[in-house]
Amino acid sequence: MEHLCGSKLPFWEPNLTLYTDLPDLPECFQLSILPWTPCIFLWVTSPFYILYLKRNSRGYIMMSILNRIKTVLGLILWIVCWTDLFSAFHEMNQDHPKPPIYFVTPLIVGMTMLLATFLIQFERLRGVQSSGVLFIFWTISVLCAIVPFRSKIMHTNQENGVKDKLRFTTFYIYFGLTLLELILSCFNEKPPLFSSVVTDPNACPETTAGFLSKMTFWWFTSMAIKGYKSPLENKDLWSLNKHDSSEMVVPNLLNEWEVEKSKAQSEQSMKEQATYTKAGTGAETNNVGGSPEEVEVLLSKRKESQKPSFLWALLRAFGPYFLIGSAFKLLQDLITFINPQLLSLLIGFTKQSGVPSWWGYTLAFLMFGSSLLQTLILHQHFQYCFVTGMRLRTGIIGAIYRKSLVLTNEAKRSSTVGEVVNLMSVDAQRFMDLTTFLNMLWSAPLQIILALFFLWKNLGPSVLAGVAVMVLLIPFNAFIAMKTRTYQVEQMKHKDDRIKLMNEILNGIKVLKLYAWEISFKEKVLQIRQKELNVLRKTAYLSALSTMAWTSAPFLVALTTFAVYVTVDKENVLDAEKAFVSLSLFNILRFPLNMLPQVISSIVQASVSLKRIQDFLSHDELDPESVDRRNNASEYAVTVVNGKFSWAKQDQVTLENINVMVPQGSLLAVVGHVGCGKTSLVSALLGEMKKLEGQISIRGSVAYVPQQAWIQNDTLRDNILFGKPYLEQKYRCVLEACALTPDLEMLPGGDQTEIGEKGINLSGGQRQRVSLARALYSEADVYLLDDPLSAVDAHVAKHIFDKVVGPEGVLKDKTRILVTHGISFLPQVDNILVLVDGRVSEMGSYQDLLKQNGAFAEFLRNYSLEDIIEDDEVTVLVVDEEEDFPDDALSNHTDMVDNEPVVNEARRKFMRQMSVMSNDLENPKGKSIRHRRCSTKKLAEPLTEKKEQKVEKLIQTETAETGRVKFKVYWEYAKAVGPFLSLFICFLYGCQSAASIGANFWLSEWTNDAQHNRTQENVQMRVGVYAALGISQGILVMFSSFTLAMGKIRAARKLHQTLLDNKFHTPQSFFDTTPIGRIINRFSKDIYVIDEVLSSTILMFLGTFFASLSTMIVIICSTPFFALVIAPLALIYFFVQRFYVATSRQLKRLESVSRSPIYSHFSETITGTSVIRAYRRNSAFVLMSDMKVDENQKSYYPGIVSNRWLGVRVEFIGNCIVLFAALFAVIGKDKLSPGLVGLSVSYALQVTMSLNWMVRMTSDLESNIVAVERVKEYSETPTEAPWIVKDKQPPPDWPPEGNVQFMDYSVRYREGLDLVLRNLSLKVKGGEKIGIVGRTGAGKSSMTLCLFRLIEAAEGEIIIDEVKISEIGLHDLRSKLTIIPQEPVLFSGTLRMNLDPFDKYSDDELWKALELSHLKKYVSNQAAKLNLECSEGGENLSVGQRQLICLARALLRKTRILILDEATAAVDLETDDLIQSTIRTQFEDCTVFTIAHRLNTIMDYTRVLVLDKGQIAEFDTPANLIAQKGIFFGMAKDAGLV
Repeated sequence: MEHLCGSKLPFWEPNLTLYTDLPDLPECFQLSILPWTPCIFLWVTSPFYILYLKRNSRGYIMMSILNRIKTVLGLILWIVCWTDLFSAFHEMNQDHPKPPIYFVTPLIVGMTMLLATFLIQFERLRGVQSSGVLFIFWTISVLCAIVPFRSKIMHTNQENGVKDKLRFTTFYIYFGLTLLELILSCFNEKPPLFSSVVTDPNACPETTAGFLSKMTFWWFTSMAIKGYKSPLENKDLWSLNKHDSSEMVVPNLLNEWEVEKSKAQSEQSMKEQATYTKAGTGAETNNVGGSPEEVEVLLSKRKESQKPSFLWALLRAFGPYFLIGSAFKLLQDLITFINPQLLSLLIGFTKQSGVPSWWGYTLAFLMFGSSLLQTLILHQHFQYCFVTGMRLRTGIIGAIYRKSLVLTNEAKRSSTVGEVVNLMSVDAQRFMDLTTFLNMLWSAPLQIILALFFLWKNLGPSVLAGVAVMVLLIPFNAFIAMKTRTYQVEQMKHKDDRIKLMNEILNGIKVLKLYAWEISFKEKVLQIRQKELNVLRKTAYLSALSTMAWTSAPFLVALTTFAVYVTVDKENVLDAEKAFVSLSLFNILRFPLNMLPQVISSIVQASVSLKRIQDFLSHDELDPESVDRRNNASEYAVTVVNGKFSWAKQDQVTLENINVMVPQGSLLAVVGHVGCGKTSLVSALLGEMKKLEGQISIRGSVAYVPQQAWIQNDTLRDNILFGKPYLEQKYRCVLEACALTPDLEMLPGGDQTEIGEKGINLSGGQRQRVSLARALYSEADVYLLDDPLSAVDAHVAKHIFDKVVGPEGVLKDKTRILVTHGISFLPQVDNILVLVDGRVSEMGSYQDLLKQNGAFAEFLRNYSLEDIIEDDEVTVLVVDEEEDFPDDALSNHTDMVDNEPVVNEARRKFMRQMSVMSNDLENPKGKSIRHRRCSTKKLAEPLTEKKEQKVEKLIQTETAETGRVKFKVYWEYAKAVGPFLSLFICFLYGCQSAASIGANFWLSEWTNDAQHNRTQENVQMRVGVYAALGISQGILVMFSSFTLAMGKIRAARKLHQTLLDNKFHTPQSFFDTTPIGRIINRFSKDIYVIDEVLSSTILMFLGTFFASLSTMIVIICSTPFFALVIAPLALIYFFVQRFYVATSRQLKRLESVSRSPIYSHFSETITGTSVIRAYRRNSAFVLMSDMKVDENQKSYYPGIVSNRWLGVRVEFIGNCIVLFAALFAVIGKDKLSPGLVGLSVSYALQVTMSLNWMVRMTSDLESNIVAVERVKEYSETPTEAPWIVKDKQPPPDWPPEGNVQFMDYSVRYREGLDLVLRNLSLKVKGGEKIGIVGRTGAGKSSMTLCLFRLIEAAEGEIIIDEVKISEIGLHDLRSKLTIIPQEPVLFSGTLRMNLDPFDKYSDDELWKALELSHLKKYVSNQAAKLNLECSEGGENLSVGQRQLICLARALLRKTRILILDEATAAVDLETDDLIQSTIRTQFEDCTVFTIAHRLNTIMDYTRVLVLDKGQIAEFDTPANLIAQKGIFFGMAKDAGLV
C-alpha cells in the first residue's frame, strides 16, 4: 500500500480508528479500499450477469424518463470521477505531484460508472424492470462513501476551512449522485412491450415487482390483506408465471427424457453389436468356444444396463434453476457463523472497562445486519427450492398423464389405476418434498465442519467429548427412525384395510341393513382399529423418546463439554465468552445433525419413487402404425388380412387368421357365444391389441361405442359433443334418434345436467345411449358398435336399431360393424360374421348362413325362436299412444324415488337428483315416440328454457368452513383428551421450560465465578447442579410427550368410536343423499389427521410457545428495559400472524379442493383411453389435464410464497429482539455481569426460529383441528329407530304363519317429498305367493322397503302375525325377513363370511344351501372350498354366481317371509330359471313377494298386485286379471303372453 499512497499517508492507524471516542479512518484507506469495494463487486458479477441476460430475454422496454435520468446520472458520475483524474494530471504539471492512488482510484471508479451506465441500458433492452446487481452496487457505494462524508466534515471543522476545494466539491457531488441513483433504482421500469403482464387481467405482481420487493416478498402483501378482509376465492388467485406452467415445464422435461431414451437405445445397439461380434469371432476361431450359454449371459447382462435414466432427465431439466438456490444456501451457511463471533466480541466488550461505547453499538447493529442478511438469503434459497419442487411435480404429472394415454394393454395390466394415480400423487409429492431438503446433503456436513472448527478454537480438544455425545445420539435417532418407519408401514396397512372395509360397508350399507348384519361388520372394523391404535401407541412412545433426545441433545453436549473442559486442566476457566459462544455454536450444530438422517431417508424414499416412475415411463407404447388409416380408394372401408392378435406379447393368441372385408356403407353384424372374441375383434380394429401378423386398414375416421359405456364427469351435452362444435339442428336429430329426448325432460337440468363420475346418475340404458349419441354426433366414416343394444329394453333397442343402425337409420350410408346378441335384428343386416373361439367360422348374409346349417344355425336354435316372435308383436305398436294416456307421464314419474331400490348399486352410491331420475328409463313412453325424422316441430322450444327452473339439488355441496375456527372445537378435542389431562400436559410443558431457564441461569452464575477468581472451589457443585437441572428438563420433556401421546390415543379412539356407532345407526336416506366419498373422507383423511398429525402439531406448538415465552422472560430478567419494546413487537407479530393465518388457511383449502380434480380426471381418462384414442382426442385431454394441474399450482404457489412472506416478517421481529437485547446490554453494561449479557443475547439469537414456527403451528393447528369438527358433524347425524326394543321383543319363533297386513299405509322417502305409496290396504295369508307388477315408478320396490322399515310409515301400519312392525326393534324385524335383492352385493372376505357373518351355521348346512343354489359344483372345485376369497364387490365371480350366493343366503336364513326383487338384466335366462325353480321347491310354505319384470315368472302365483301411482290398481289371480282386460292384460299382451 505504501507504493500507492506514499509514505505520508499511512494505511492503518489503530489510535485514530479504534481507541478513541471519535473514530475515523486513515486517508489512504479512504482513498483505496472504500471506493474499490463496490467497483470490485460490479466487475466480478457483471460478466455472469451479462451472460445470464443474453440467454434470458424478457422483451424490450421503451425508454422512459426514469431510464433517461439514470443514464444521464451515470454519465455525470463518470465525468465527475474523471475530473479528479485530470486535476491530478494538472497538478503533476504544476509540480505538485500526488501519490499514485490519486490517479488509480478515479480511473477505476470512472470505468465502473461507465459499466453501470451500460448495464442500465442493456437491462432495458433485455426487459429487466428492476435490477438487483445495480441496486447492491449503489448500496455498497453509498455505504462506503458515508465514512469520507463524515471525515471530510470533521477535518474541515478541525482545520477551519477546506484545503483541496476541487476534490471536496467533486466528492459531495459524487455522493449526492450515487444516493440519487440508489433511490431511483428502488423504482420499477414499465413492463416490457407485449409481455403477459400487460395482457393478463390477473397477472402475478411478482413479475413486475422490484428487487427489494422480491427480496422481502413485499409483492405478496396485497393478497395477505385481501385474504384477511374476506376469505380468498378462486378468482382472487393470480395466474401462474409462464415458467411454472405446464406448457413450459412438461415439454422441457419430456425433451430431456427423449434424449435419455435415445441415448440408452444407441448404447444398447452398440453393445448388441459388440456382443454378437464377440460371440461370432469366438465361434469361428475354435469351433467349441463361444458357447450359446455365454452369449445368453452377455445378453442378460446387457438387458440390465439399458434403462434410460429419468434422474438425468430431471437434473438437466430442473438442475440449473435449483443451483441458484444452492448458491444462496452456501452464502447463508457462511453468514450463520458471524453472529457467534460477534457475540464473543460483545461479551468481551462488557468485561472491559474504559473502552469507547460506540464499539458496543456497532456490534449490536452488526449482529442485526448479519441476522437480517441471513434471513433474506435463506428465504430466497427456500423460494428457489420450492419452485423447483413445484415444477418437478408439474413435470412428473404431465409426463405420467401423457404416457398413460399411449400405454399398451400389457403395460396397463402391470399397473392398476390406483397405482398410477399413486405415482402422480404420492411419488411426485415425494420429489417435491425432497427438493426443499436436498441442499442439506452438502450443507449439513459443511455446517458441522465449520462449527467444530470454531468450537475447537474456543475450547480446544474437550469439544471432542461433546461431539462424541452427538455422534452417539445419531444411531439412537436412526434406530428410532427405523422403528418408526416399520410401524408406519404397519399402520398404513391397517389403515388401508380399515378404509377398504368401510368403503365396502358403505357401498353395501343397504344390504347390511336388510340382513341386520351391522353388528358383525362393526366388530370387524373395531378389531382393525384396535390393531391400528396399538401400533399408534408404540409410535407415540418412540416419538416421545426422540423428542427427548432432540431437546436434551444440545444440553447434554454442552454439559459433557464444559465438565470435561473444567476437569481436564486446572488452568481452564469457564468464562462467559467461552460458555455462551459455545452454546450458540452447539445450537447451530443441532439443526444439521438432526436433518442429515431425515434427508438421507427421504432420498431413499425418493429413489424408490424414481424407480417406479422410471419403470412406468419406460413401458411399451401402442404402435400408432398398426392400423393403416390412410384413405386409399378401395371399395372396402375395413379390411383385415390374415390377422393374428393377442392382448399382450406373452399371452396366447386371442384371434387368428381373421380375414374380413367390409364394403363401404354396409352393416356387418358380429355374433358368437360369450368369450369368443367379439370385443377383441373391435379392439383389434382400433389398434388396441398386439398385432402379431397381418394387415388392418380402415378408411376414414372412426367412431366407437364400447360395451361398457364410458361417461365423463361433465354435462350431458358435453358428453355427446365430445369436443365437436355445437350445432342445434344436428344435435336435436341425434337426441331424437337415440331416444334421449324423453330422458332429458326428466333430468333436472336438461342437457346441462352434470353427470357424476362413471355416469352414476344415469341408468345403464341411458349411459349406453349417450355413448351412442356421441358416436352419432361425431359423423365419422366407420362405426364400431360393441353391443350397444344389450343394456336397453327391448322396445328401445328396436327404436335405436331402426332409427340409427339399421338399413333405414341415420347411419345407413356409413360403414357399421355391430357386435350384437339380439337375434331379432339379424335378418336386417347386410352380412353376418360368426366368431367361434377366436376364428371366423362363417360369414355371409342371414339367408346364406341359415342354408349352410353350420355354427350360426346352431346358435339360432339355442336361442329359442320365442324371442323373435315376441319382438314381432312389439312392432305392431300403437304408433301414437300419447293421446290415450294424457297423464301417463305423471304415473311414470310420480315420484321417481320409488324405483330407488331398483337403481343399480353403483348409482345408488352416488346419489342422484333423486326426485327426478327414473331409472328404468326405458319408460313406456319410449314406445310412443312417433316415427319422425328430425322433425322441426321439436325445435320450437330450445333447451334453454329448461335451465331456468331452479333445480333442487339432492346432494348438497360440501361446505368448506371459512373464517376462524370456533373455540368450541378446541374444547371438543380437549374433552376427548380429558380436560384434566389437557391441563396437566400444559403444566408439564411449563415445568420443562422452567428447568431449562434454571439451567442456563445457573450457567451464567457459574461463568461469573471467573471474574471473582472463585473458580476452583465450587467446580463439583457447579457441574452437579447444572447436570441435575438439565437432566430433569429432559425427563420432563419425555414425561410430557408421553402424557400427550396417551391423551391423543384416548381422543382418537373416542372420536372414531362415536363416528362409527353413529354411521351404523344412520337411516338409509342419509346414505342416499350423501356421496360415499364424503363419508369415507371422514373415516380416512380426518381420522388420520386426528391420529397422527394433530398431536404432533400440538406438541410443536406448545414447544415453540414456551420457548418464545422463556426467551422473553430471560431477556426481561437480565435487562428490564426490554419490557418497553415487547409491546410494539408483539403487536406487529400479532398482526402478521393474523394476516398470514387467514390467508394461508384459505389457500390450503383452495389447494386441496383443486387437487382432487387432477386425480379424478386422470382415473377417468385411464378407464376411457380406448374411446379417447378412437376419437383421436389425445391432445385435448392432455390440455385438460394440464389445465387442472395449473389450476392446482395456482393456489399452491401463493401458499409457498405466504410462508416466505411470513418468514421474512417474523424473522425481522426476531432480529429486532436480538438488536434490542444487545443494545440494552450495551447501555446497562456497568450493571450487568458478562454471564447475563451472554445469556440474554444467546437466547435472543435462538428466538427467531421459535417465533417463525409458532406462527406456522398456529396456522397448522387451525387447519387440522377442523378434522375434529368434521368428524363431530358426522357423529351427530340423526339416527334410525333402536335395533332392539327390550320390552317389545317378539317371541323367538315369530312369525309363525307369515300373514302380512297393510292397513291404510302411506309412505314417503324423506320429509318434504310426495307420498310414494298412498293408503295401501291389503291382507296376505301365510304361504301365499304374491307377484307385484307395475310401471316404472309405481312404488313396487317401496313396498318391500317398507316391510324392512328402511323407510318409515307416514301413516298407517303393517302387521305381521299380530305384531305391529313399527313397535319392535329393527334387528328383531329384519332378521326375521329374507330378501334376495336385485343387485347382488358381496363383501371381500371368505365365501363363508359372505353366507354367514355371525358363524351361526355348521359346514353341512352351508354345503346344503350351496347345493340347493346350484353352486356346490363350482365351490367344491375350488381349492379353498368354503374359504374361497371373494374380492371387493365379488369381482372374481360372475354376476350370475353372485346372484346365486344371495339365494344361498336366503336358503340359510329360511324365514317365513321371502321378498324377491327380481334382477332384470344381470342374469341370463338359465340362472333365472334355476332361481325360480329353487324358490318354488324350497319356499313352498313361505309367504313370497316377487317384484316381477318378466311376467312369465309370476303367471302361476296365487295373486298378482298391480300398482299404479302408489295405489292398488288391481289385485286378483292372474287368470282373473287377464279376463278383466285391465292394466295387467295390457302388460301381458306387450310381453306376448296373451
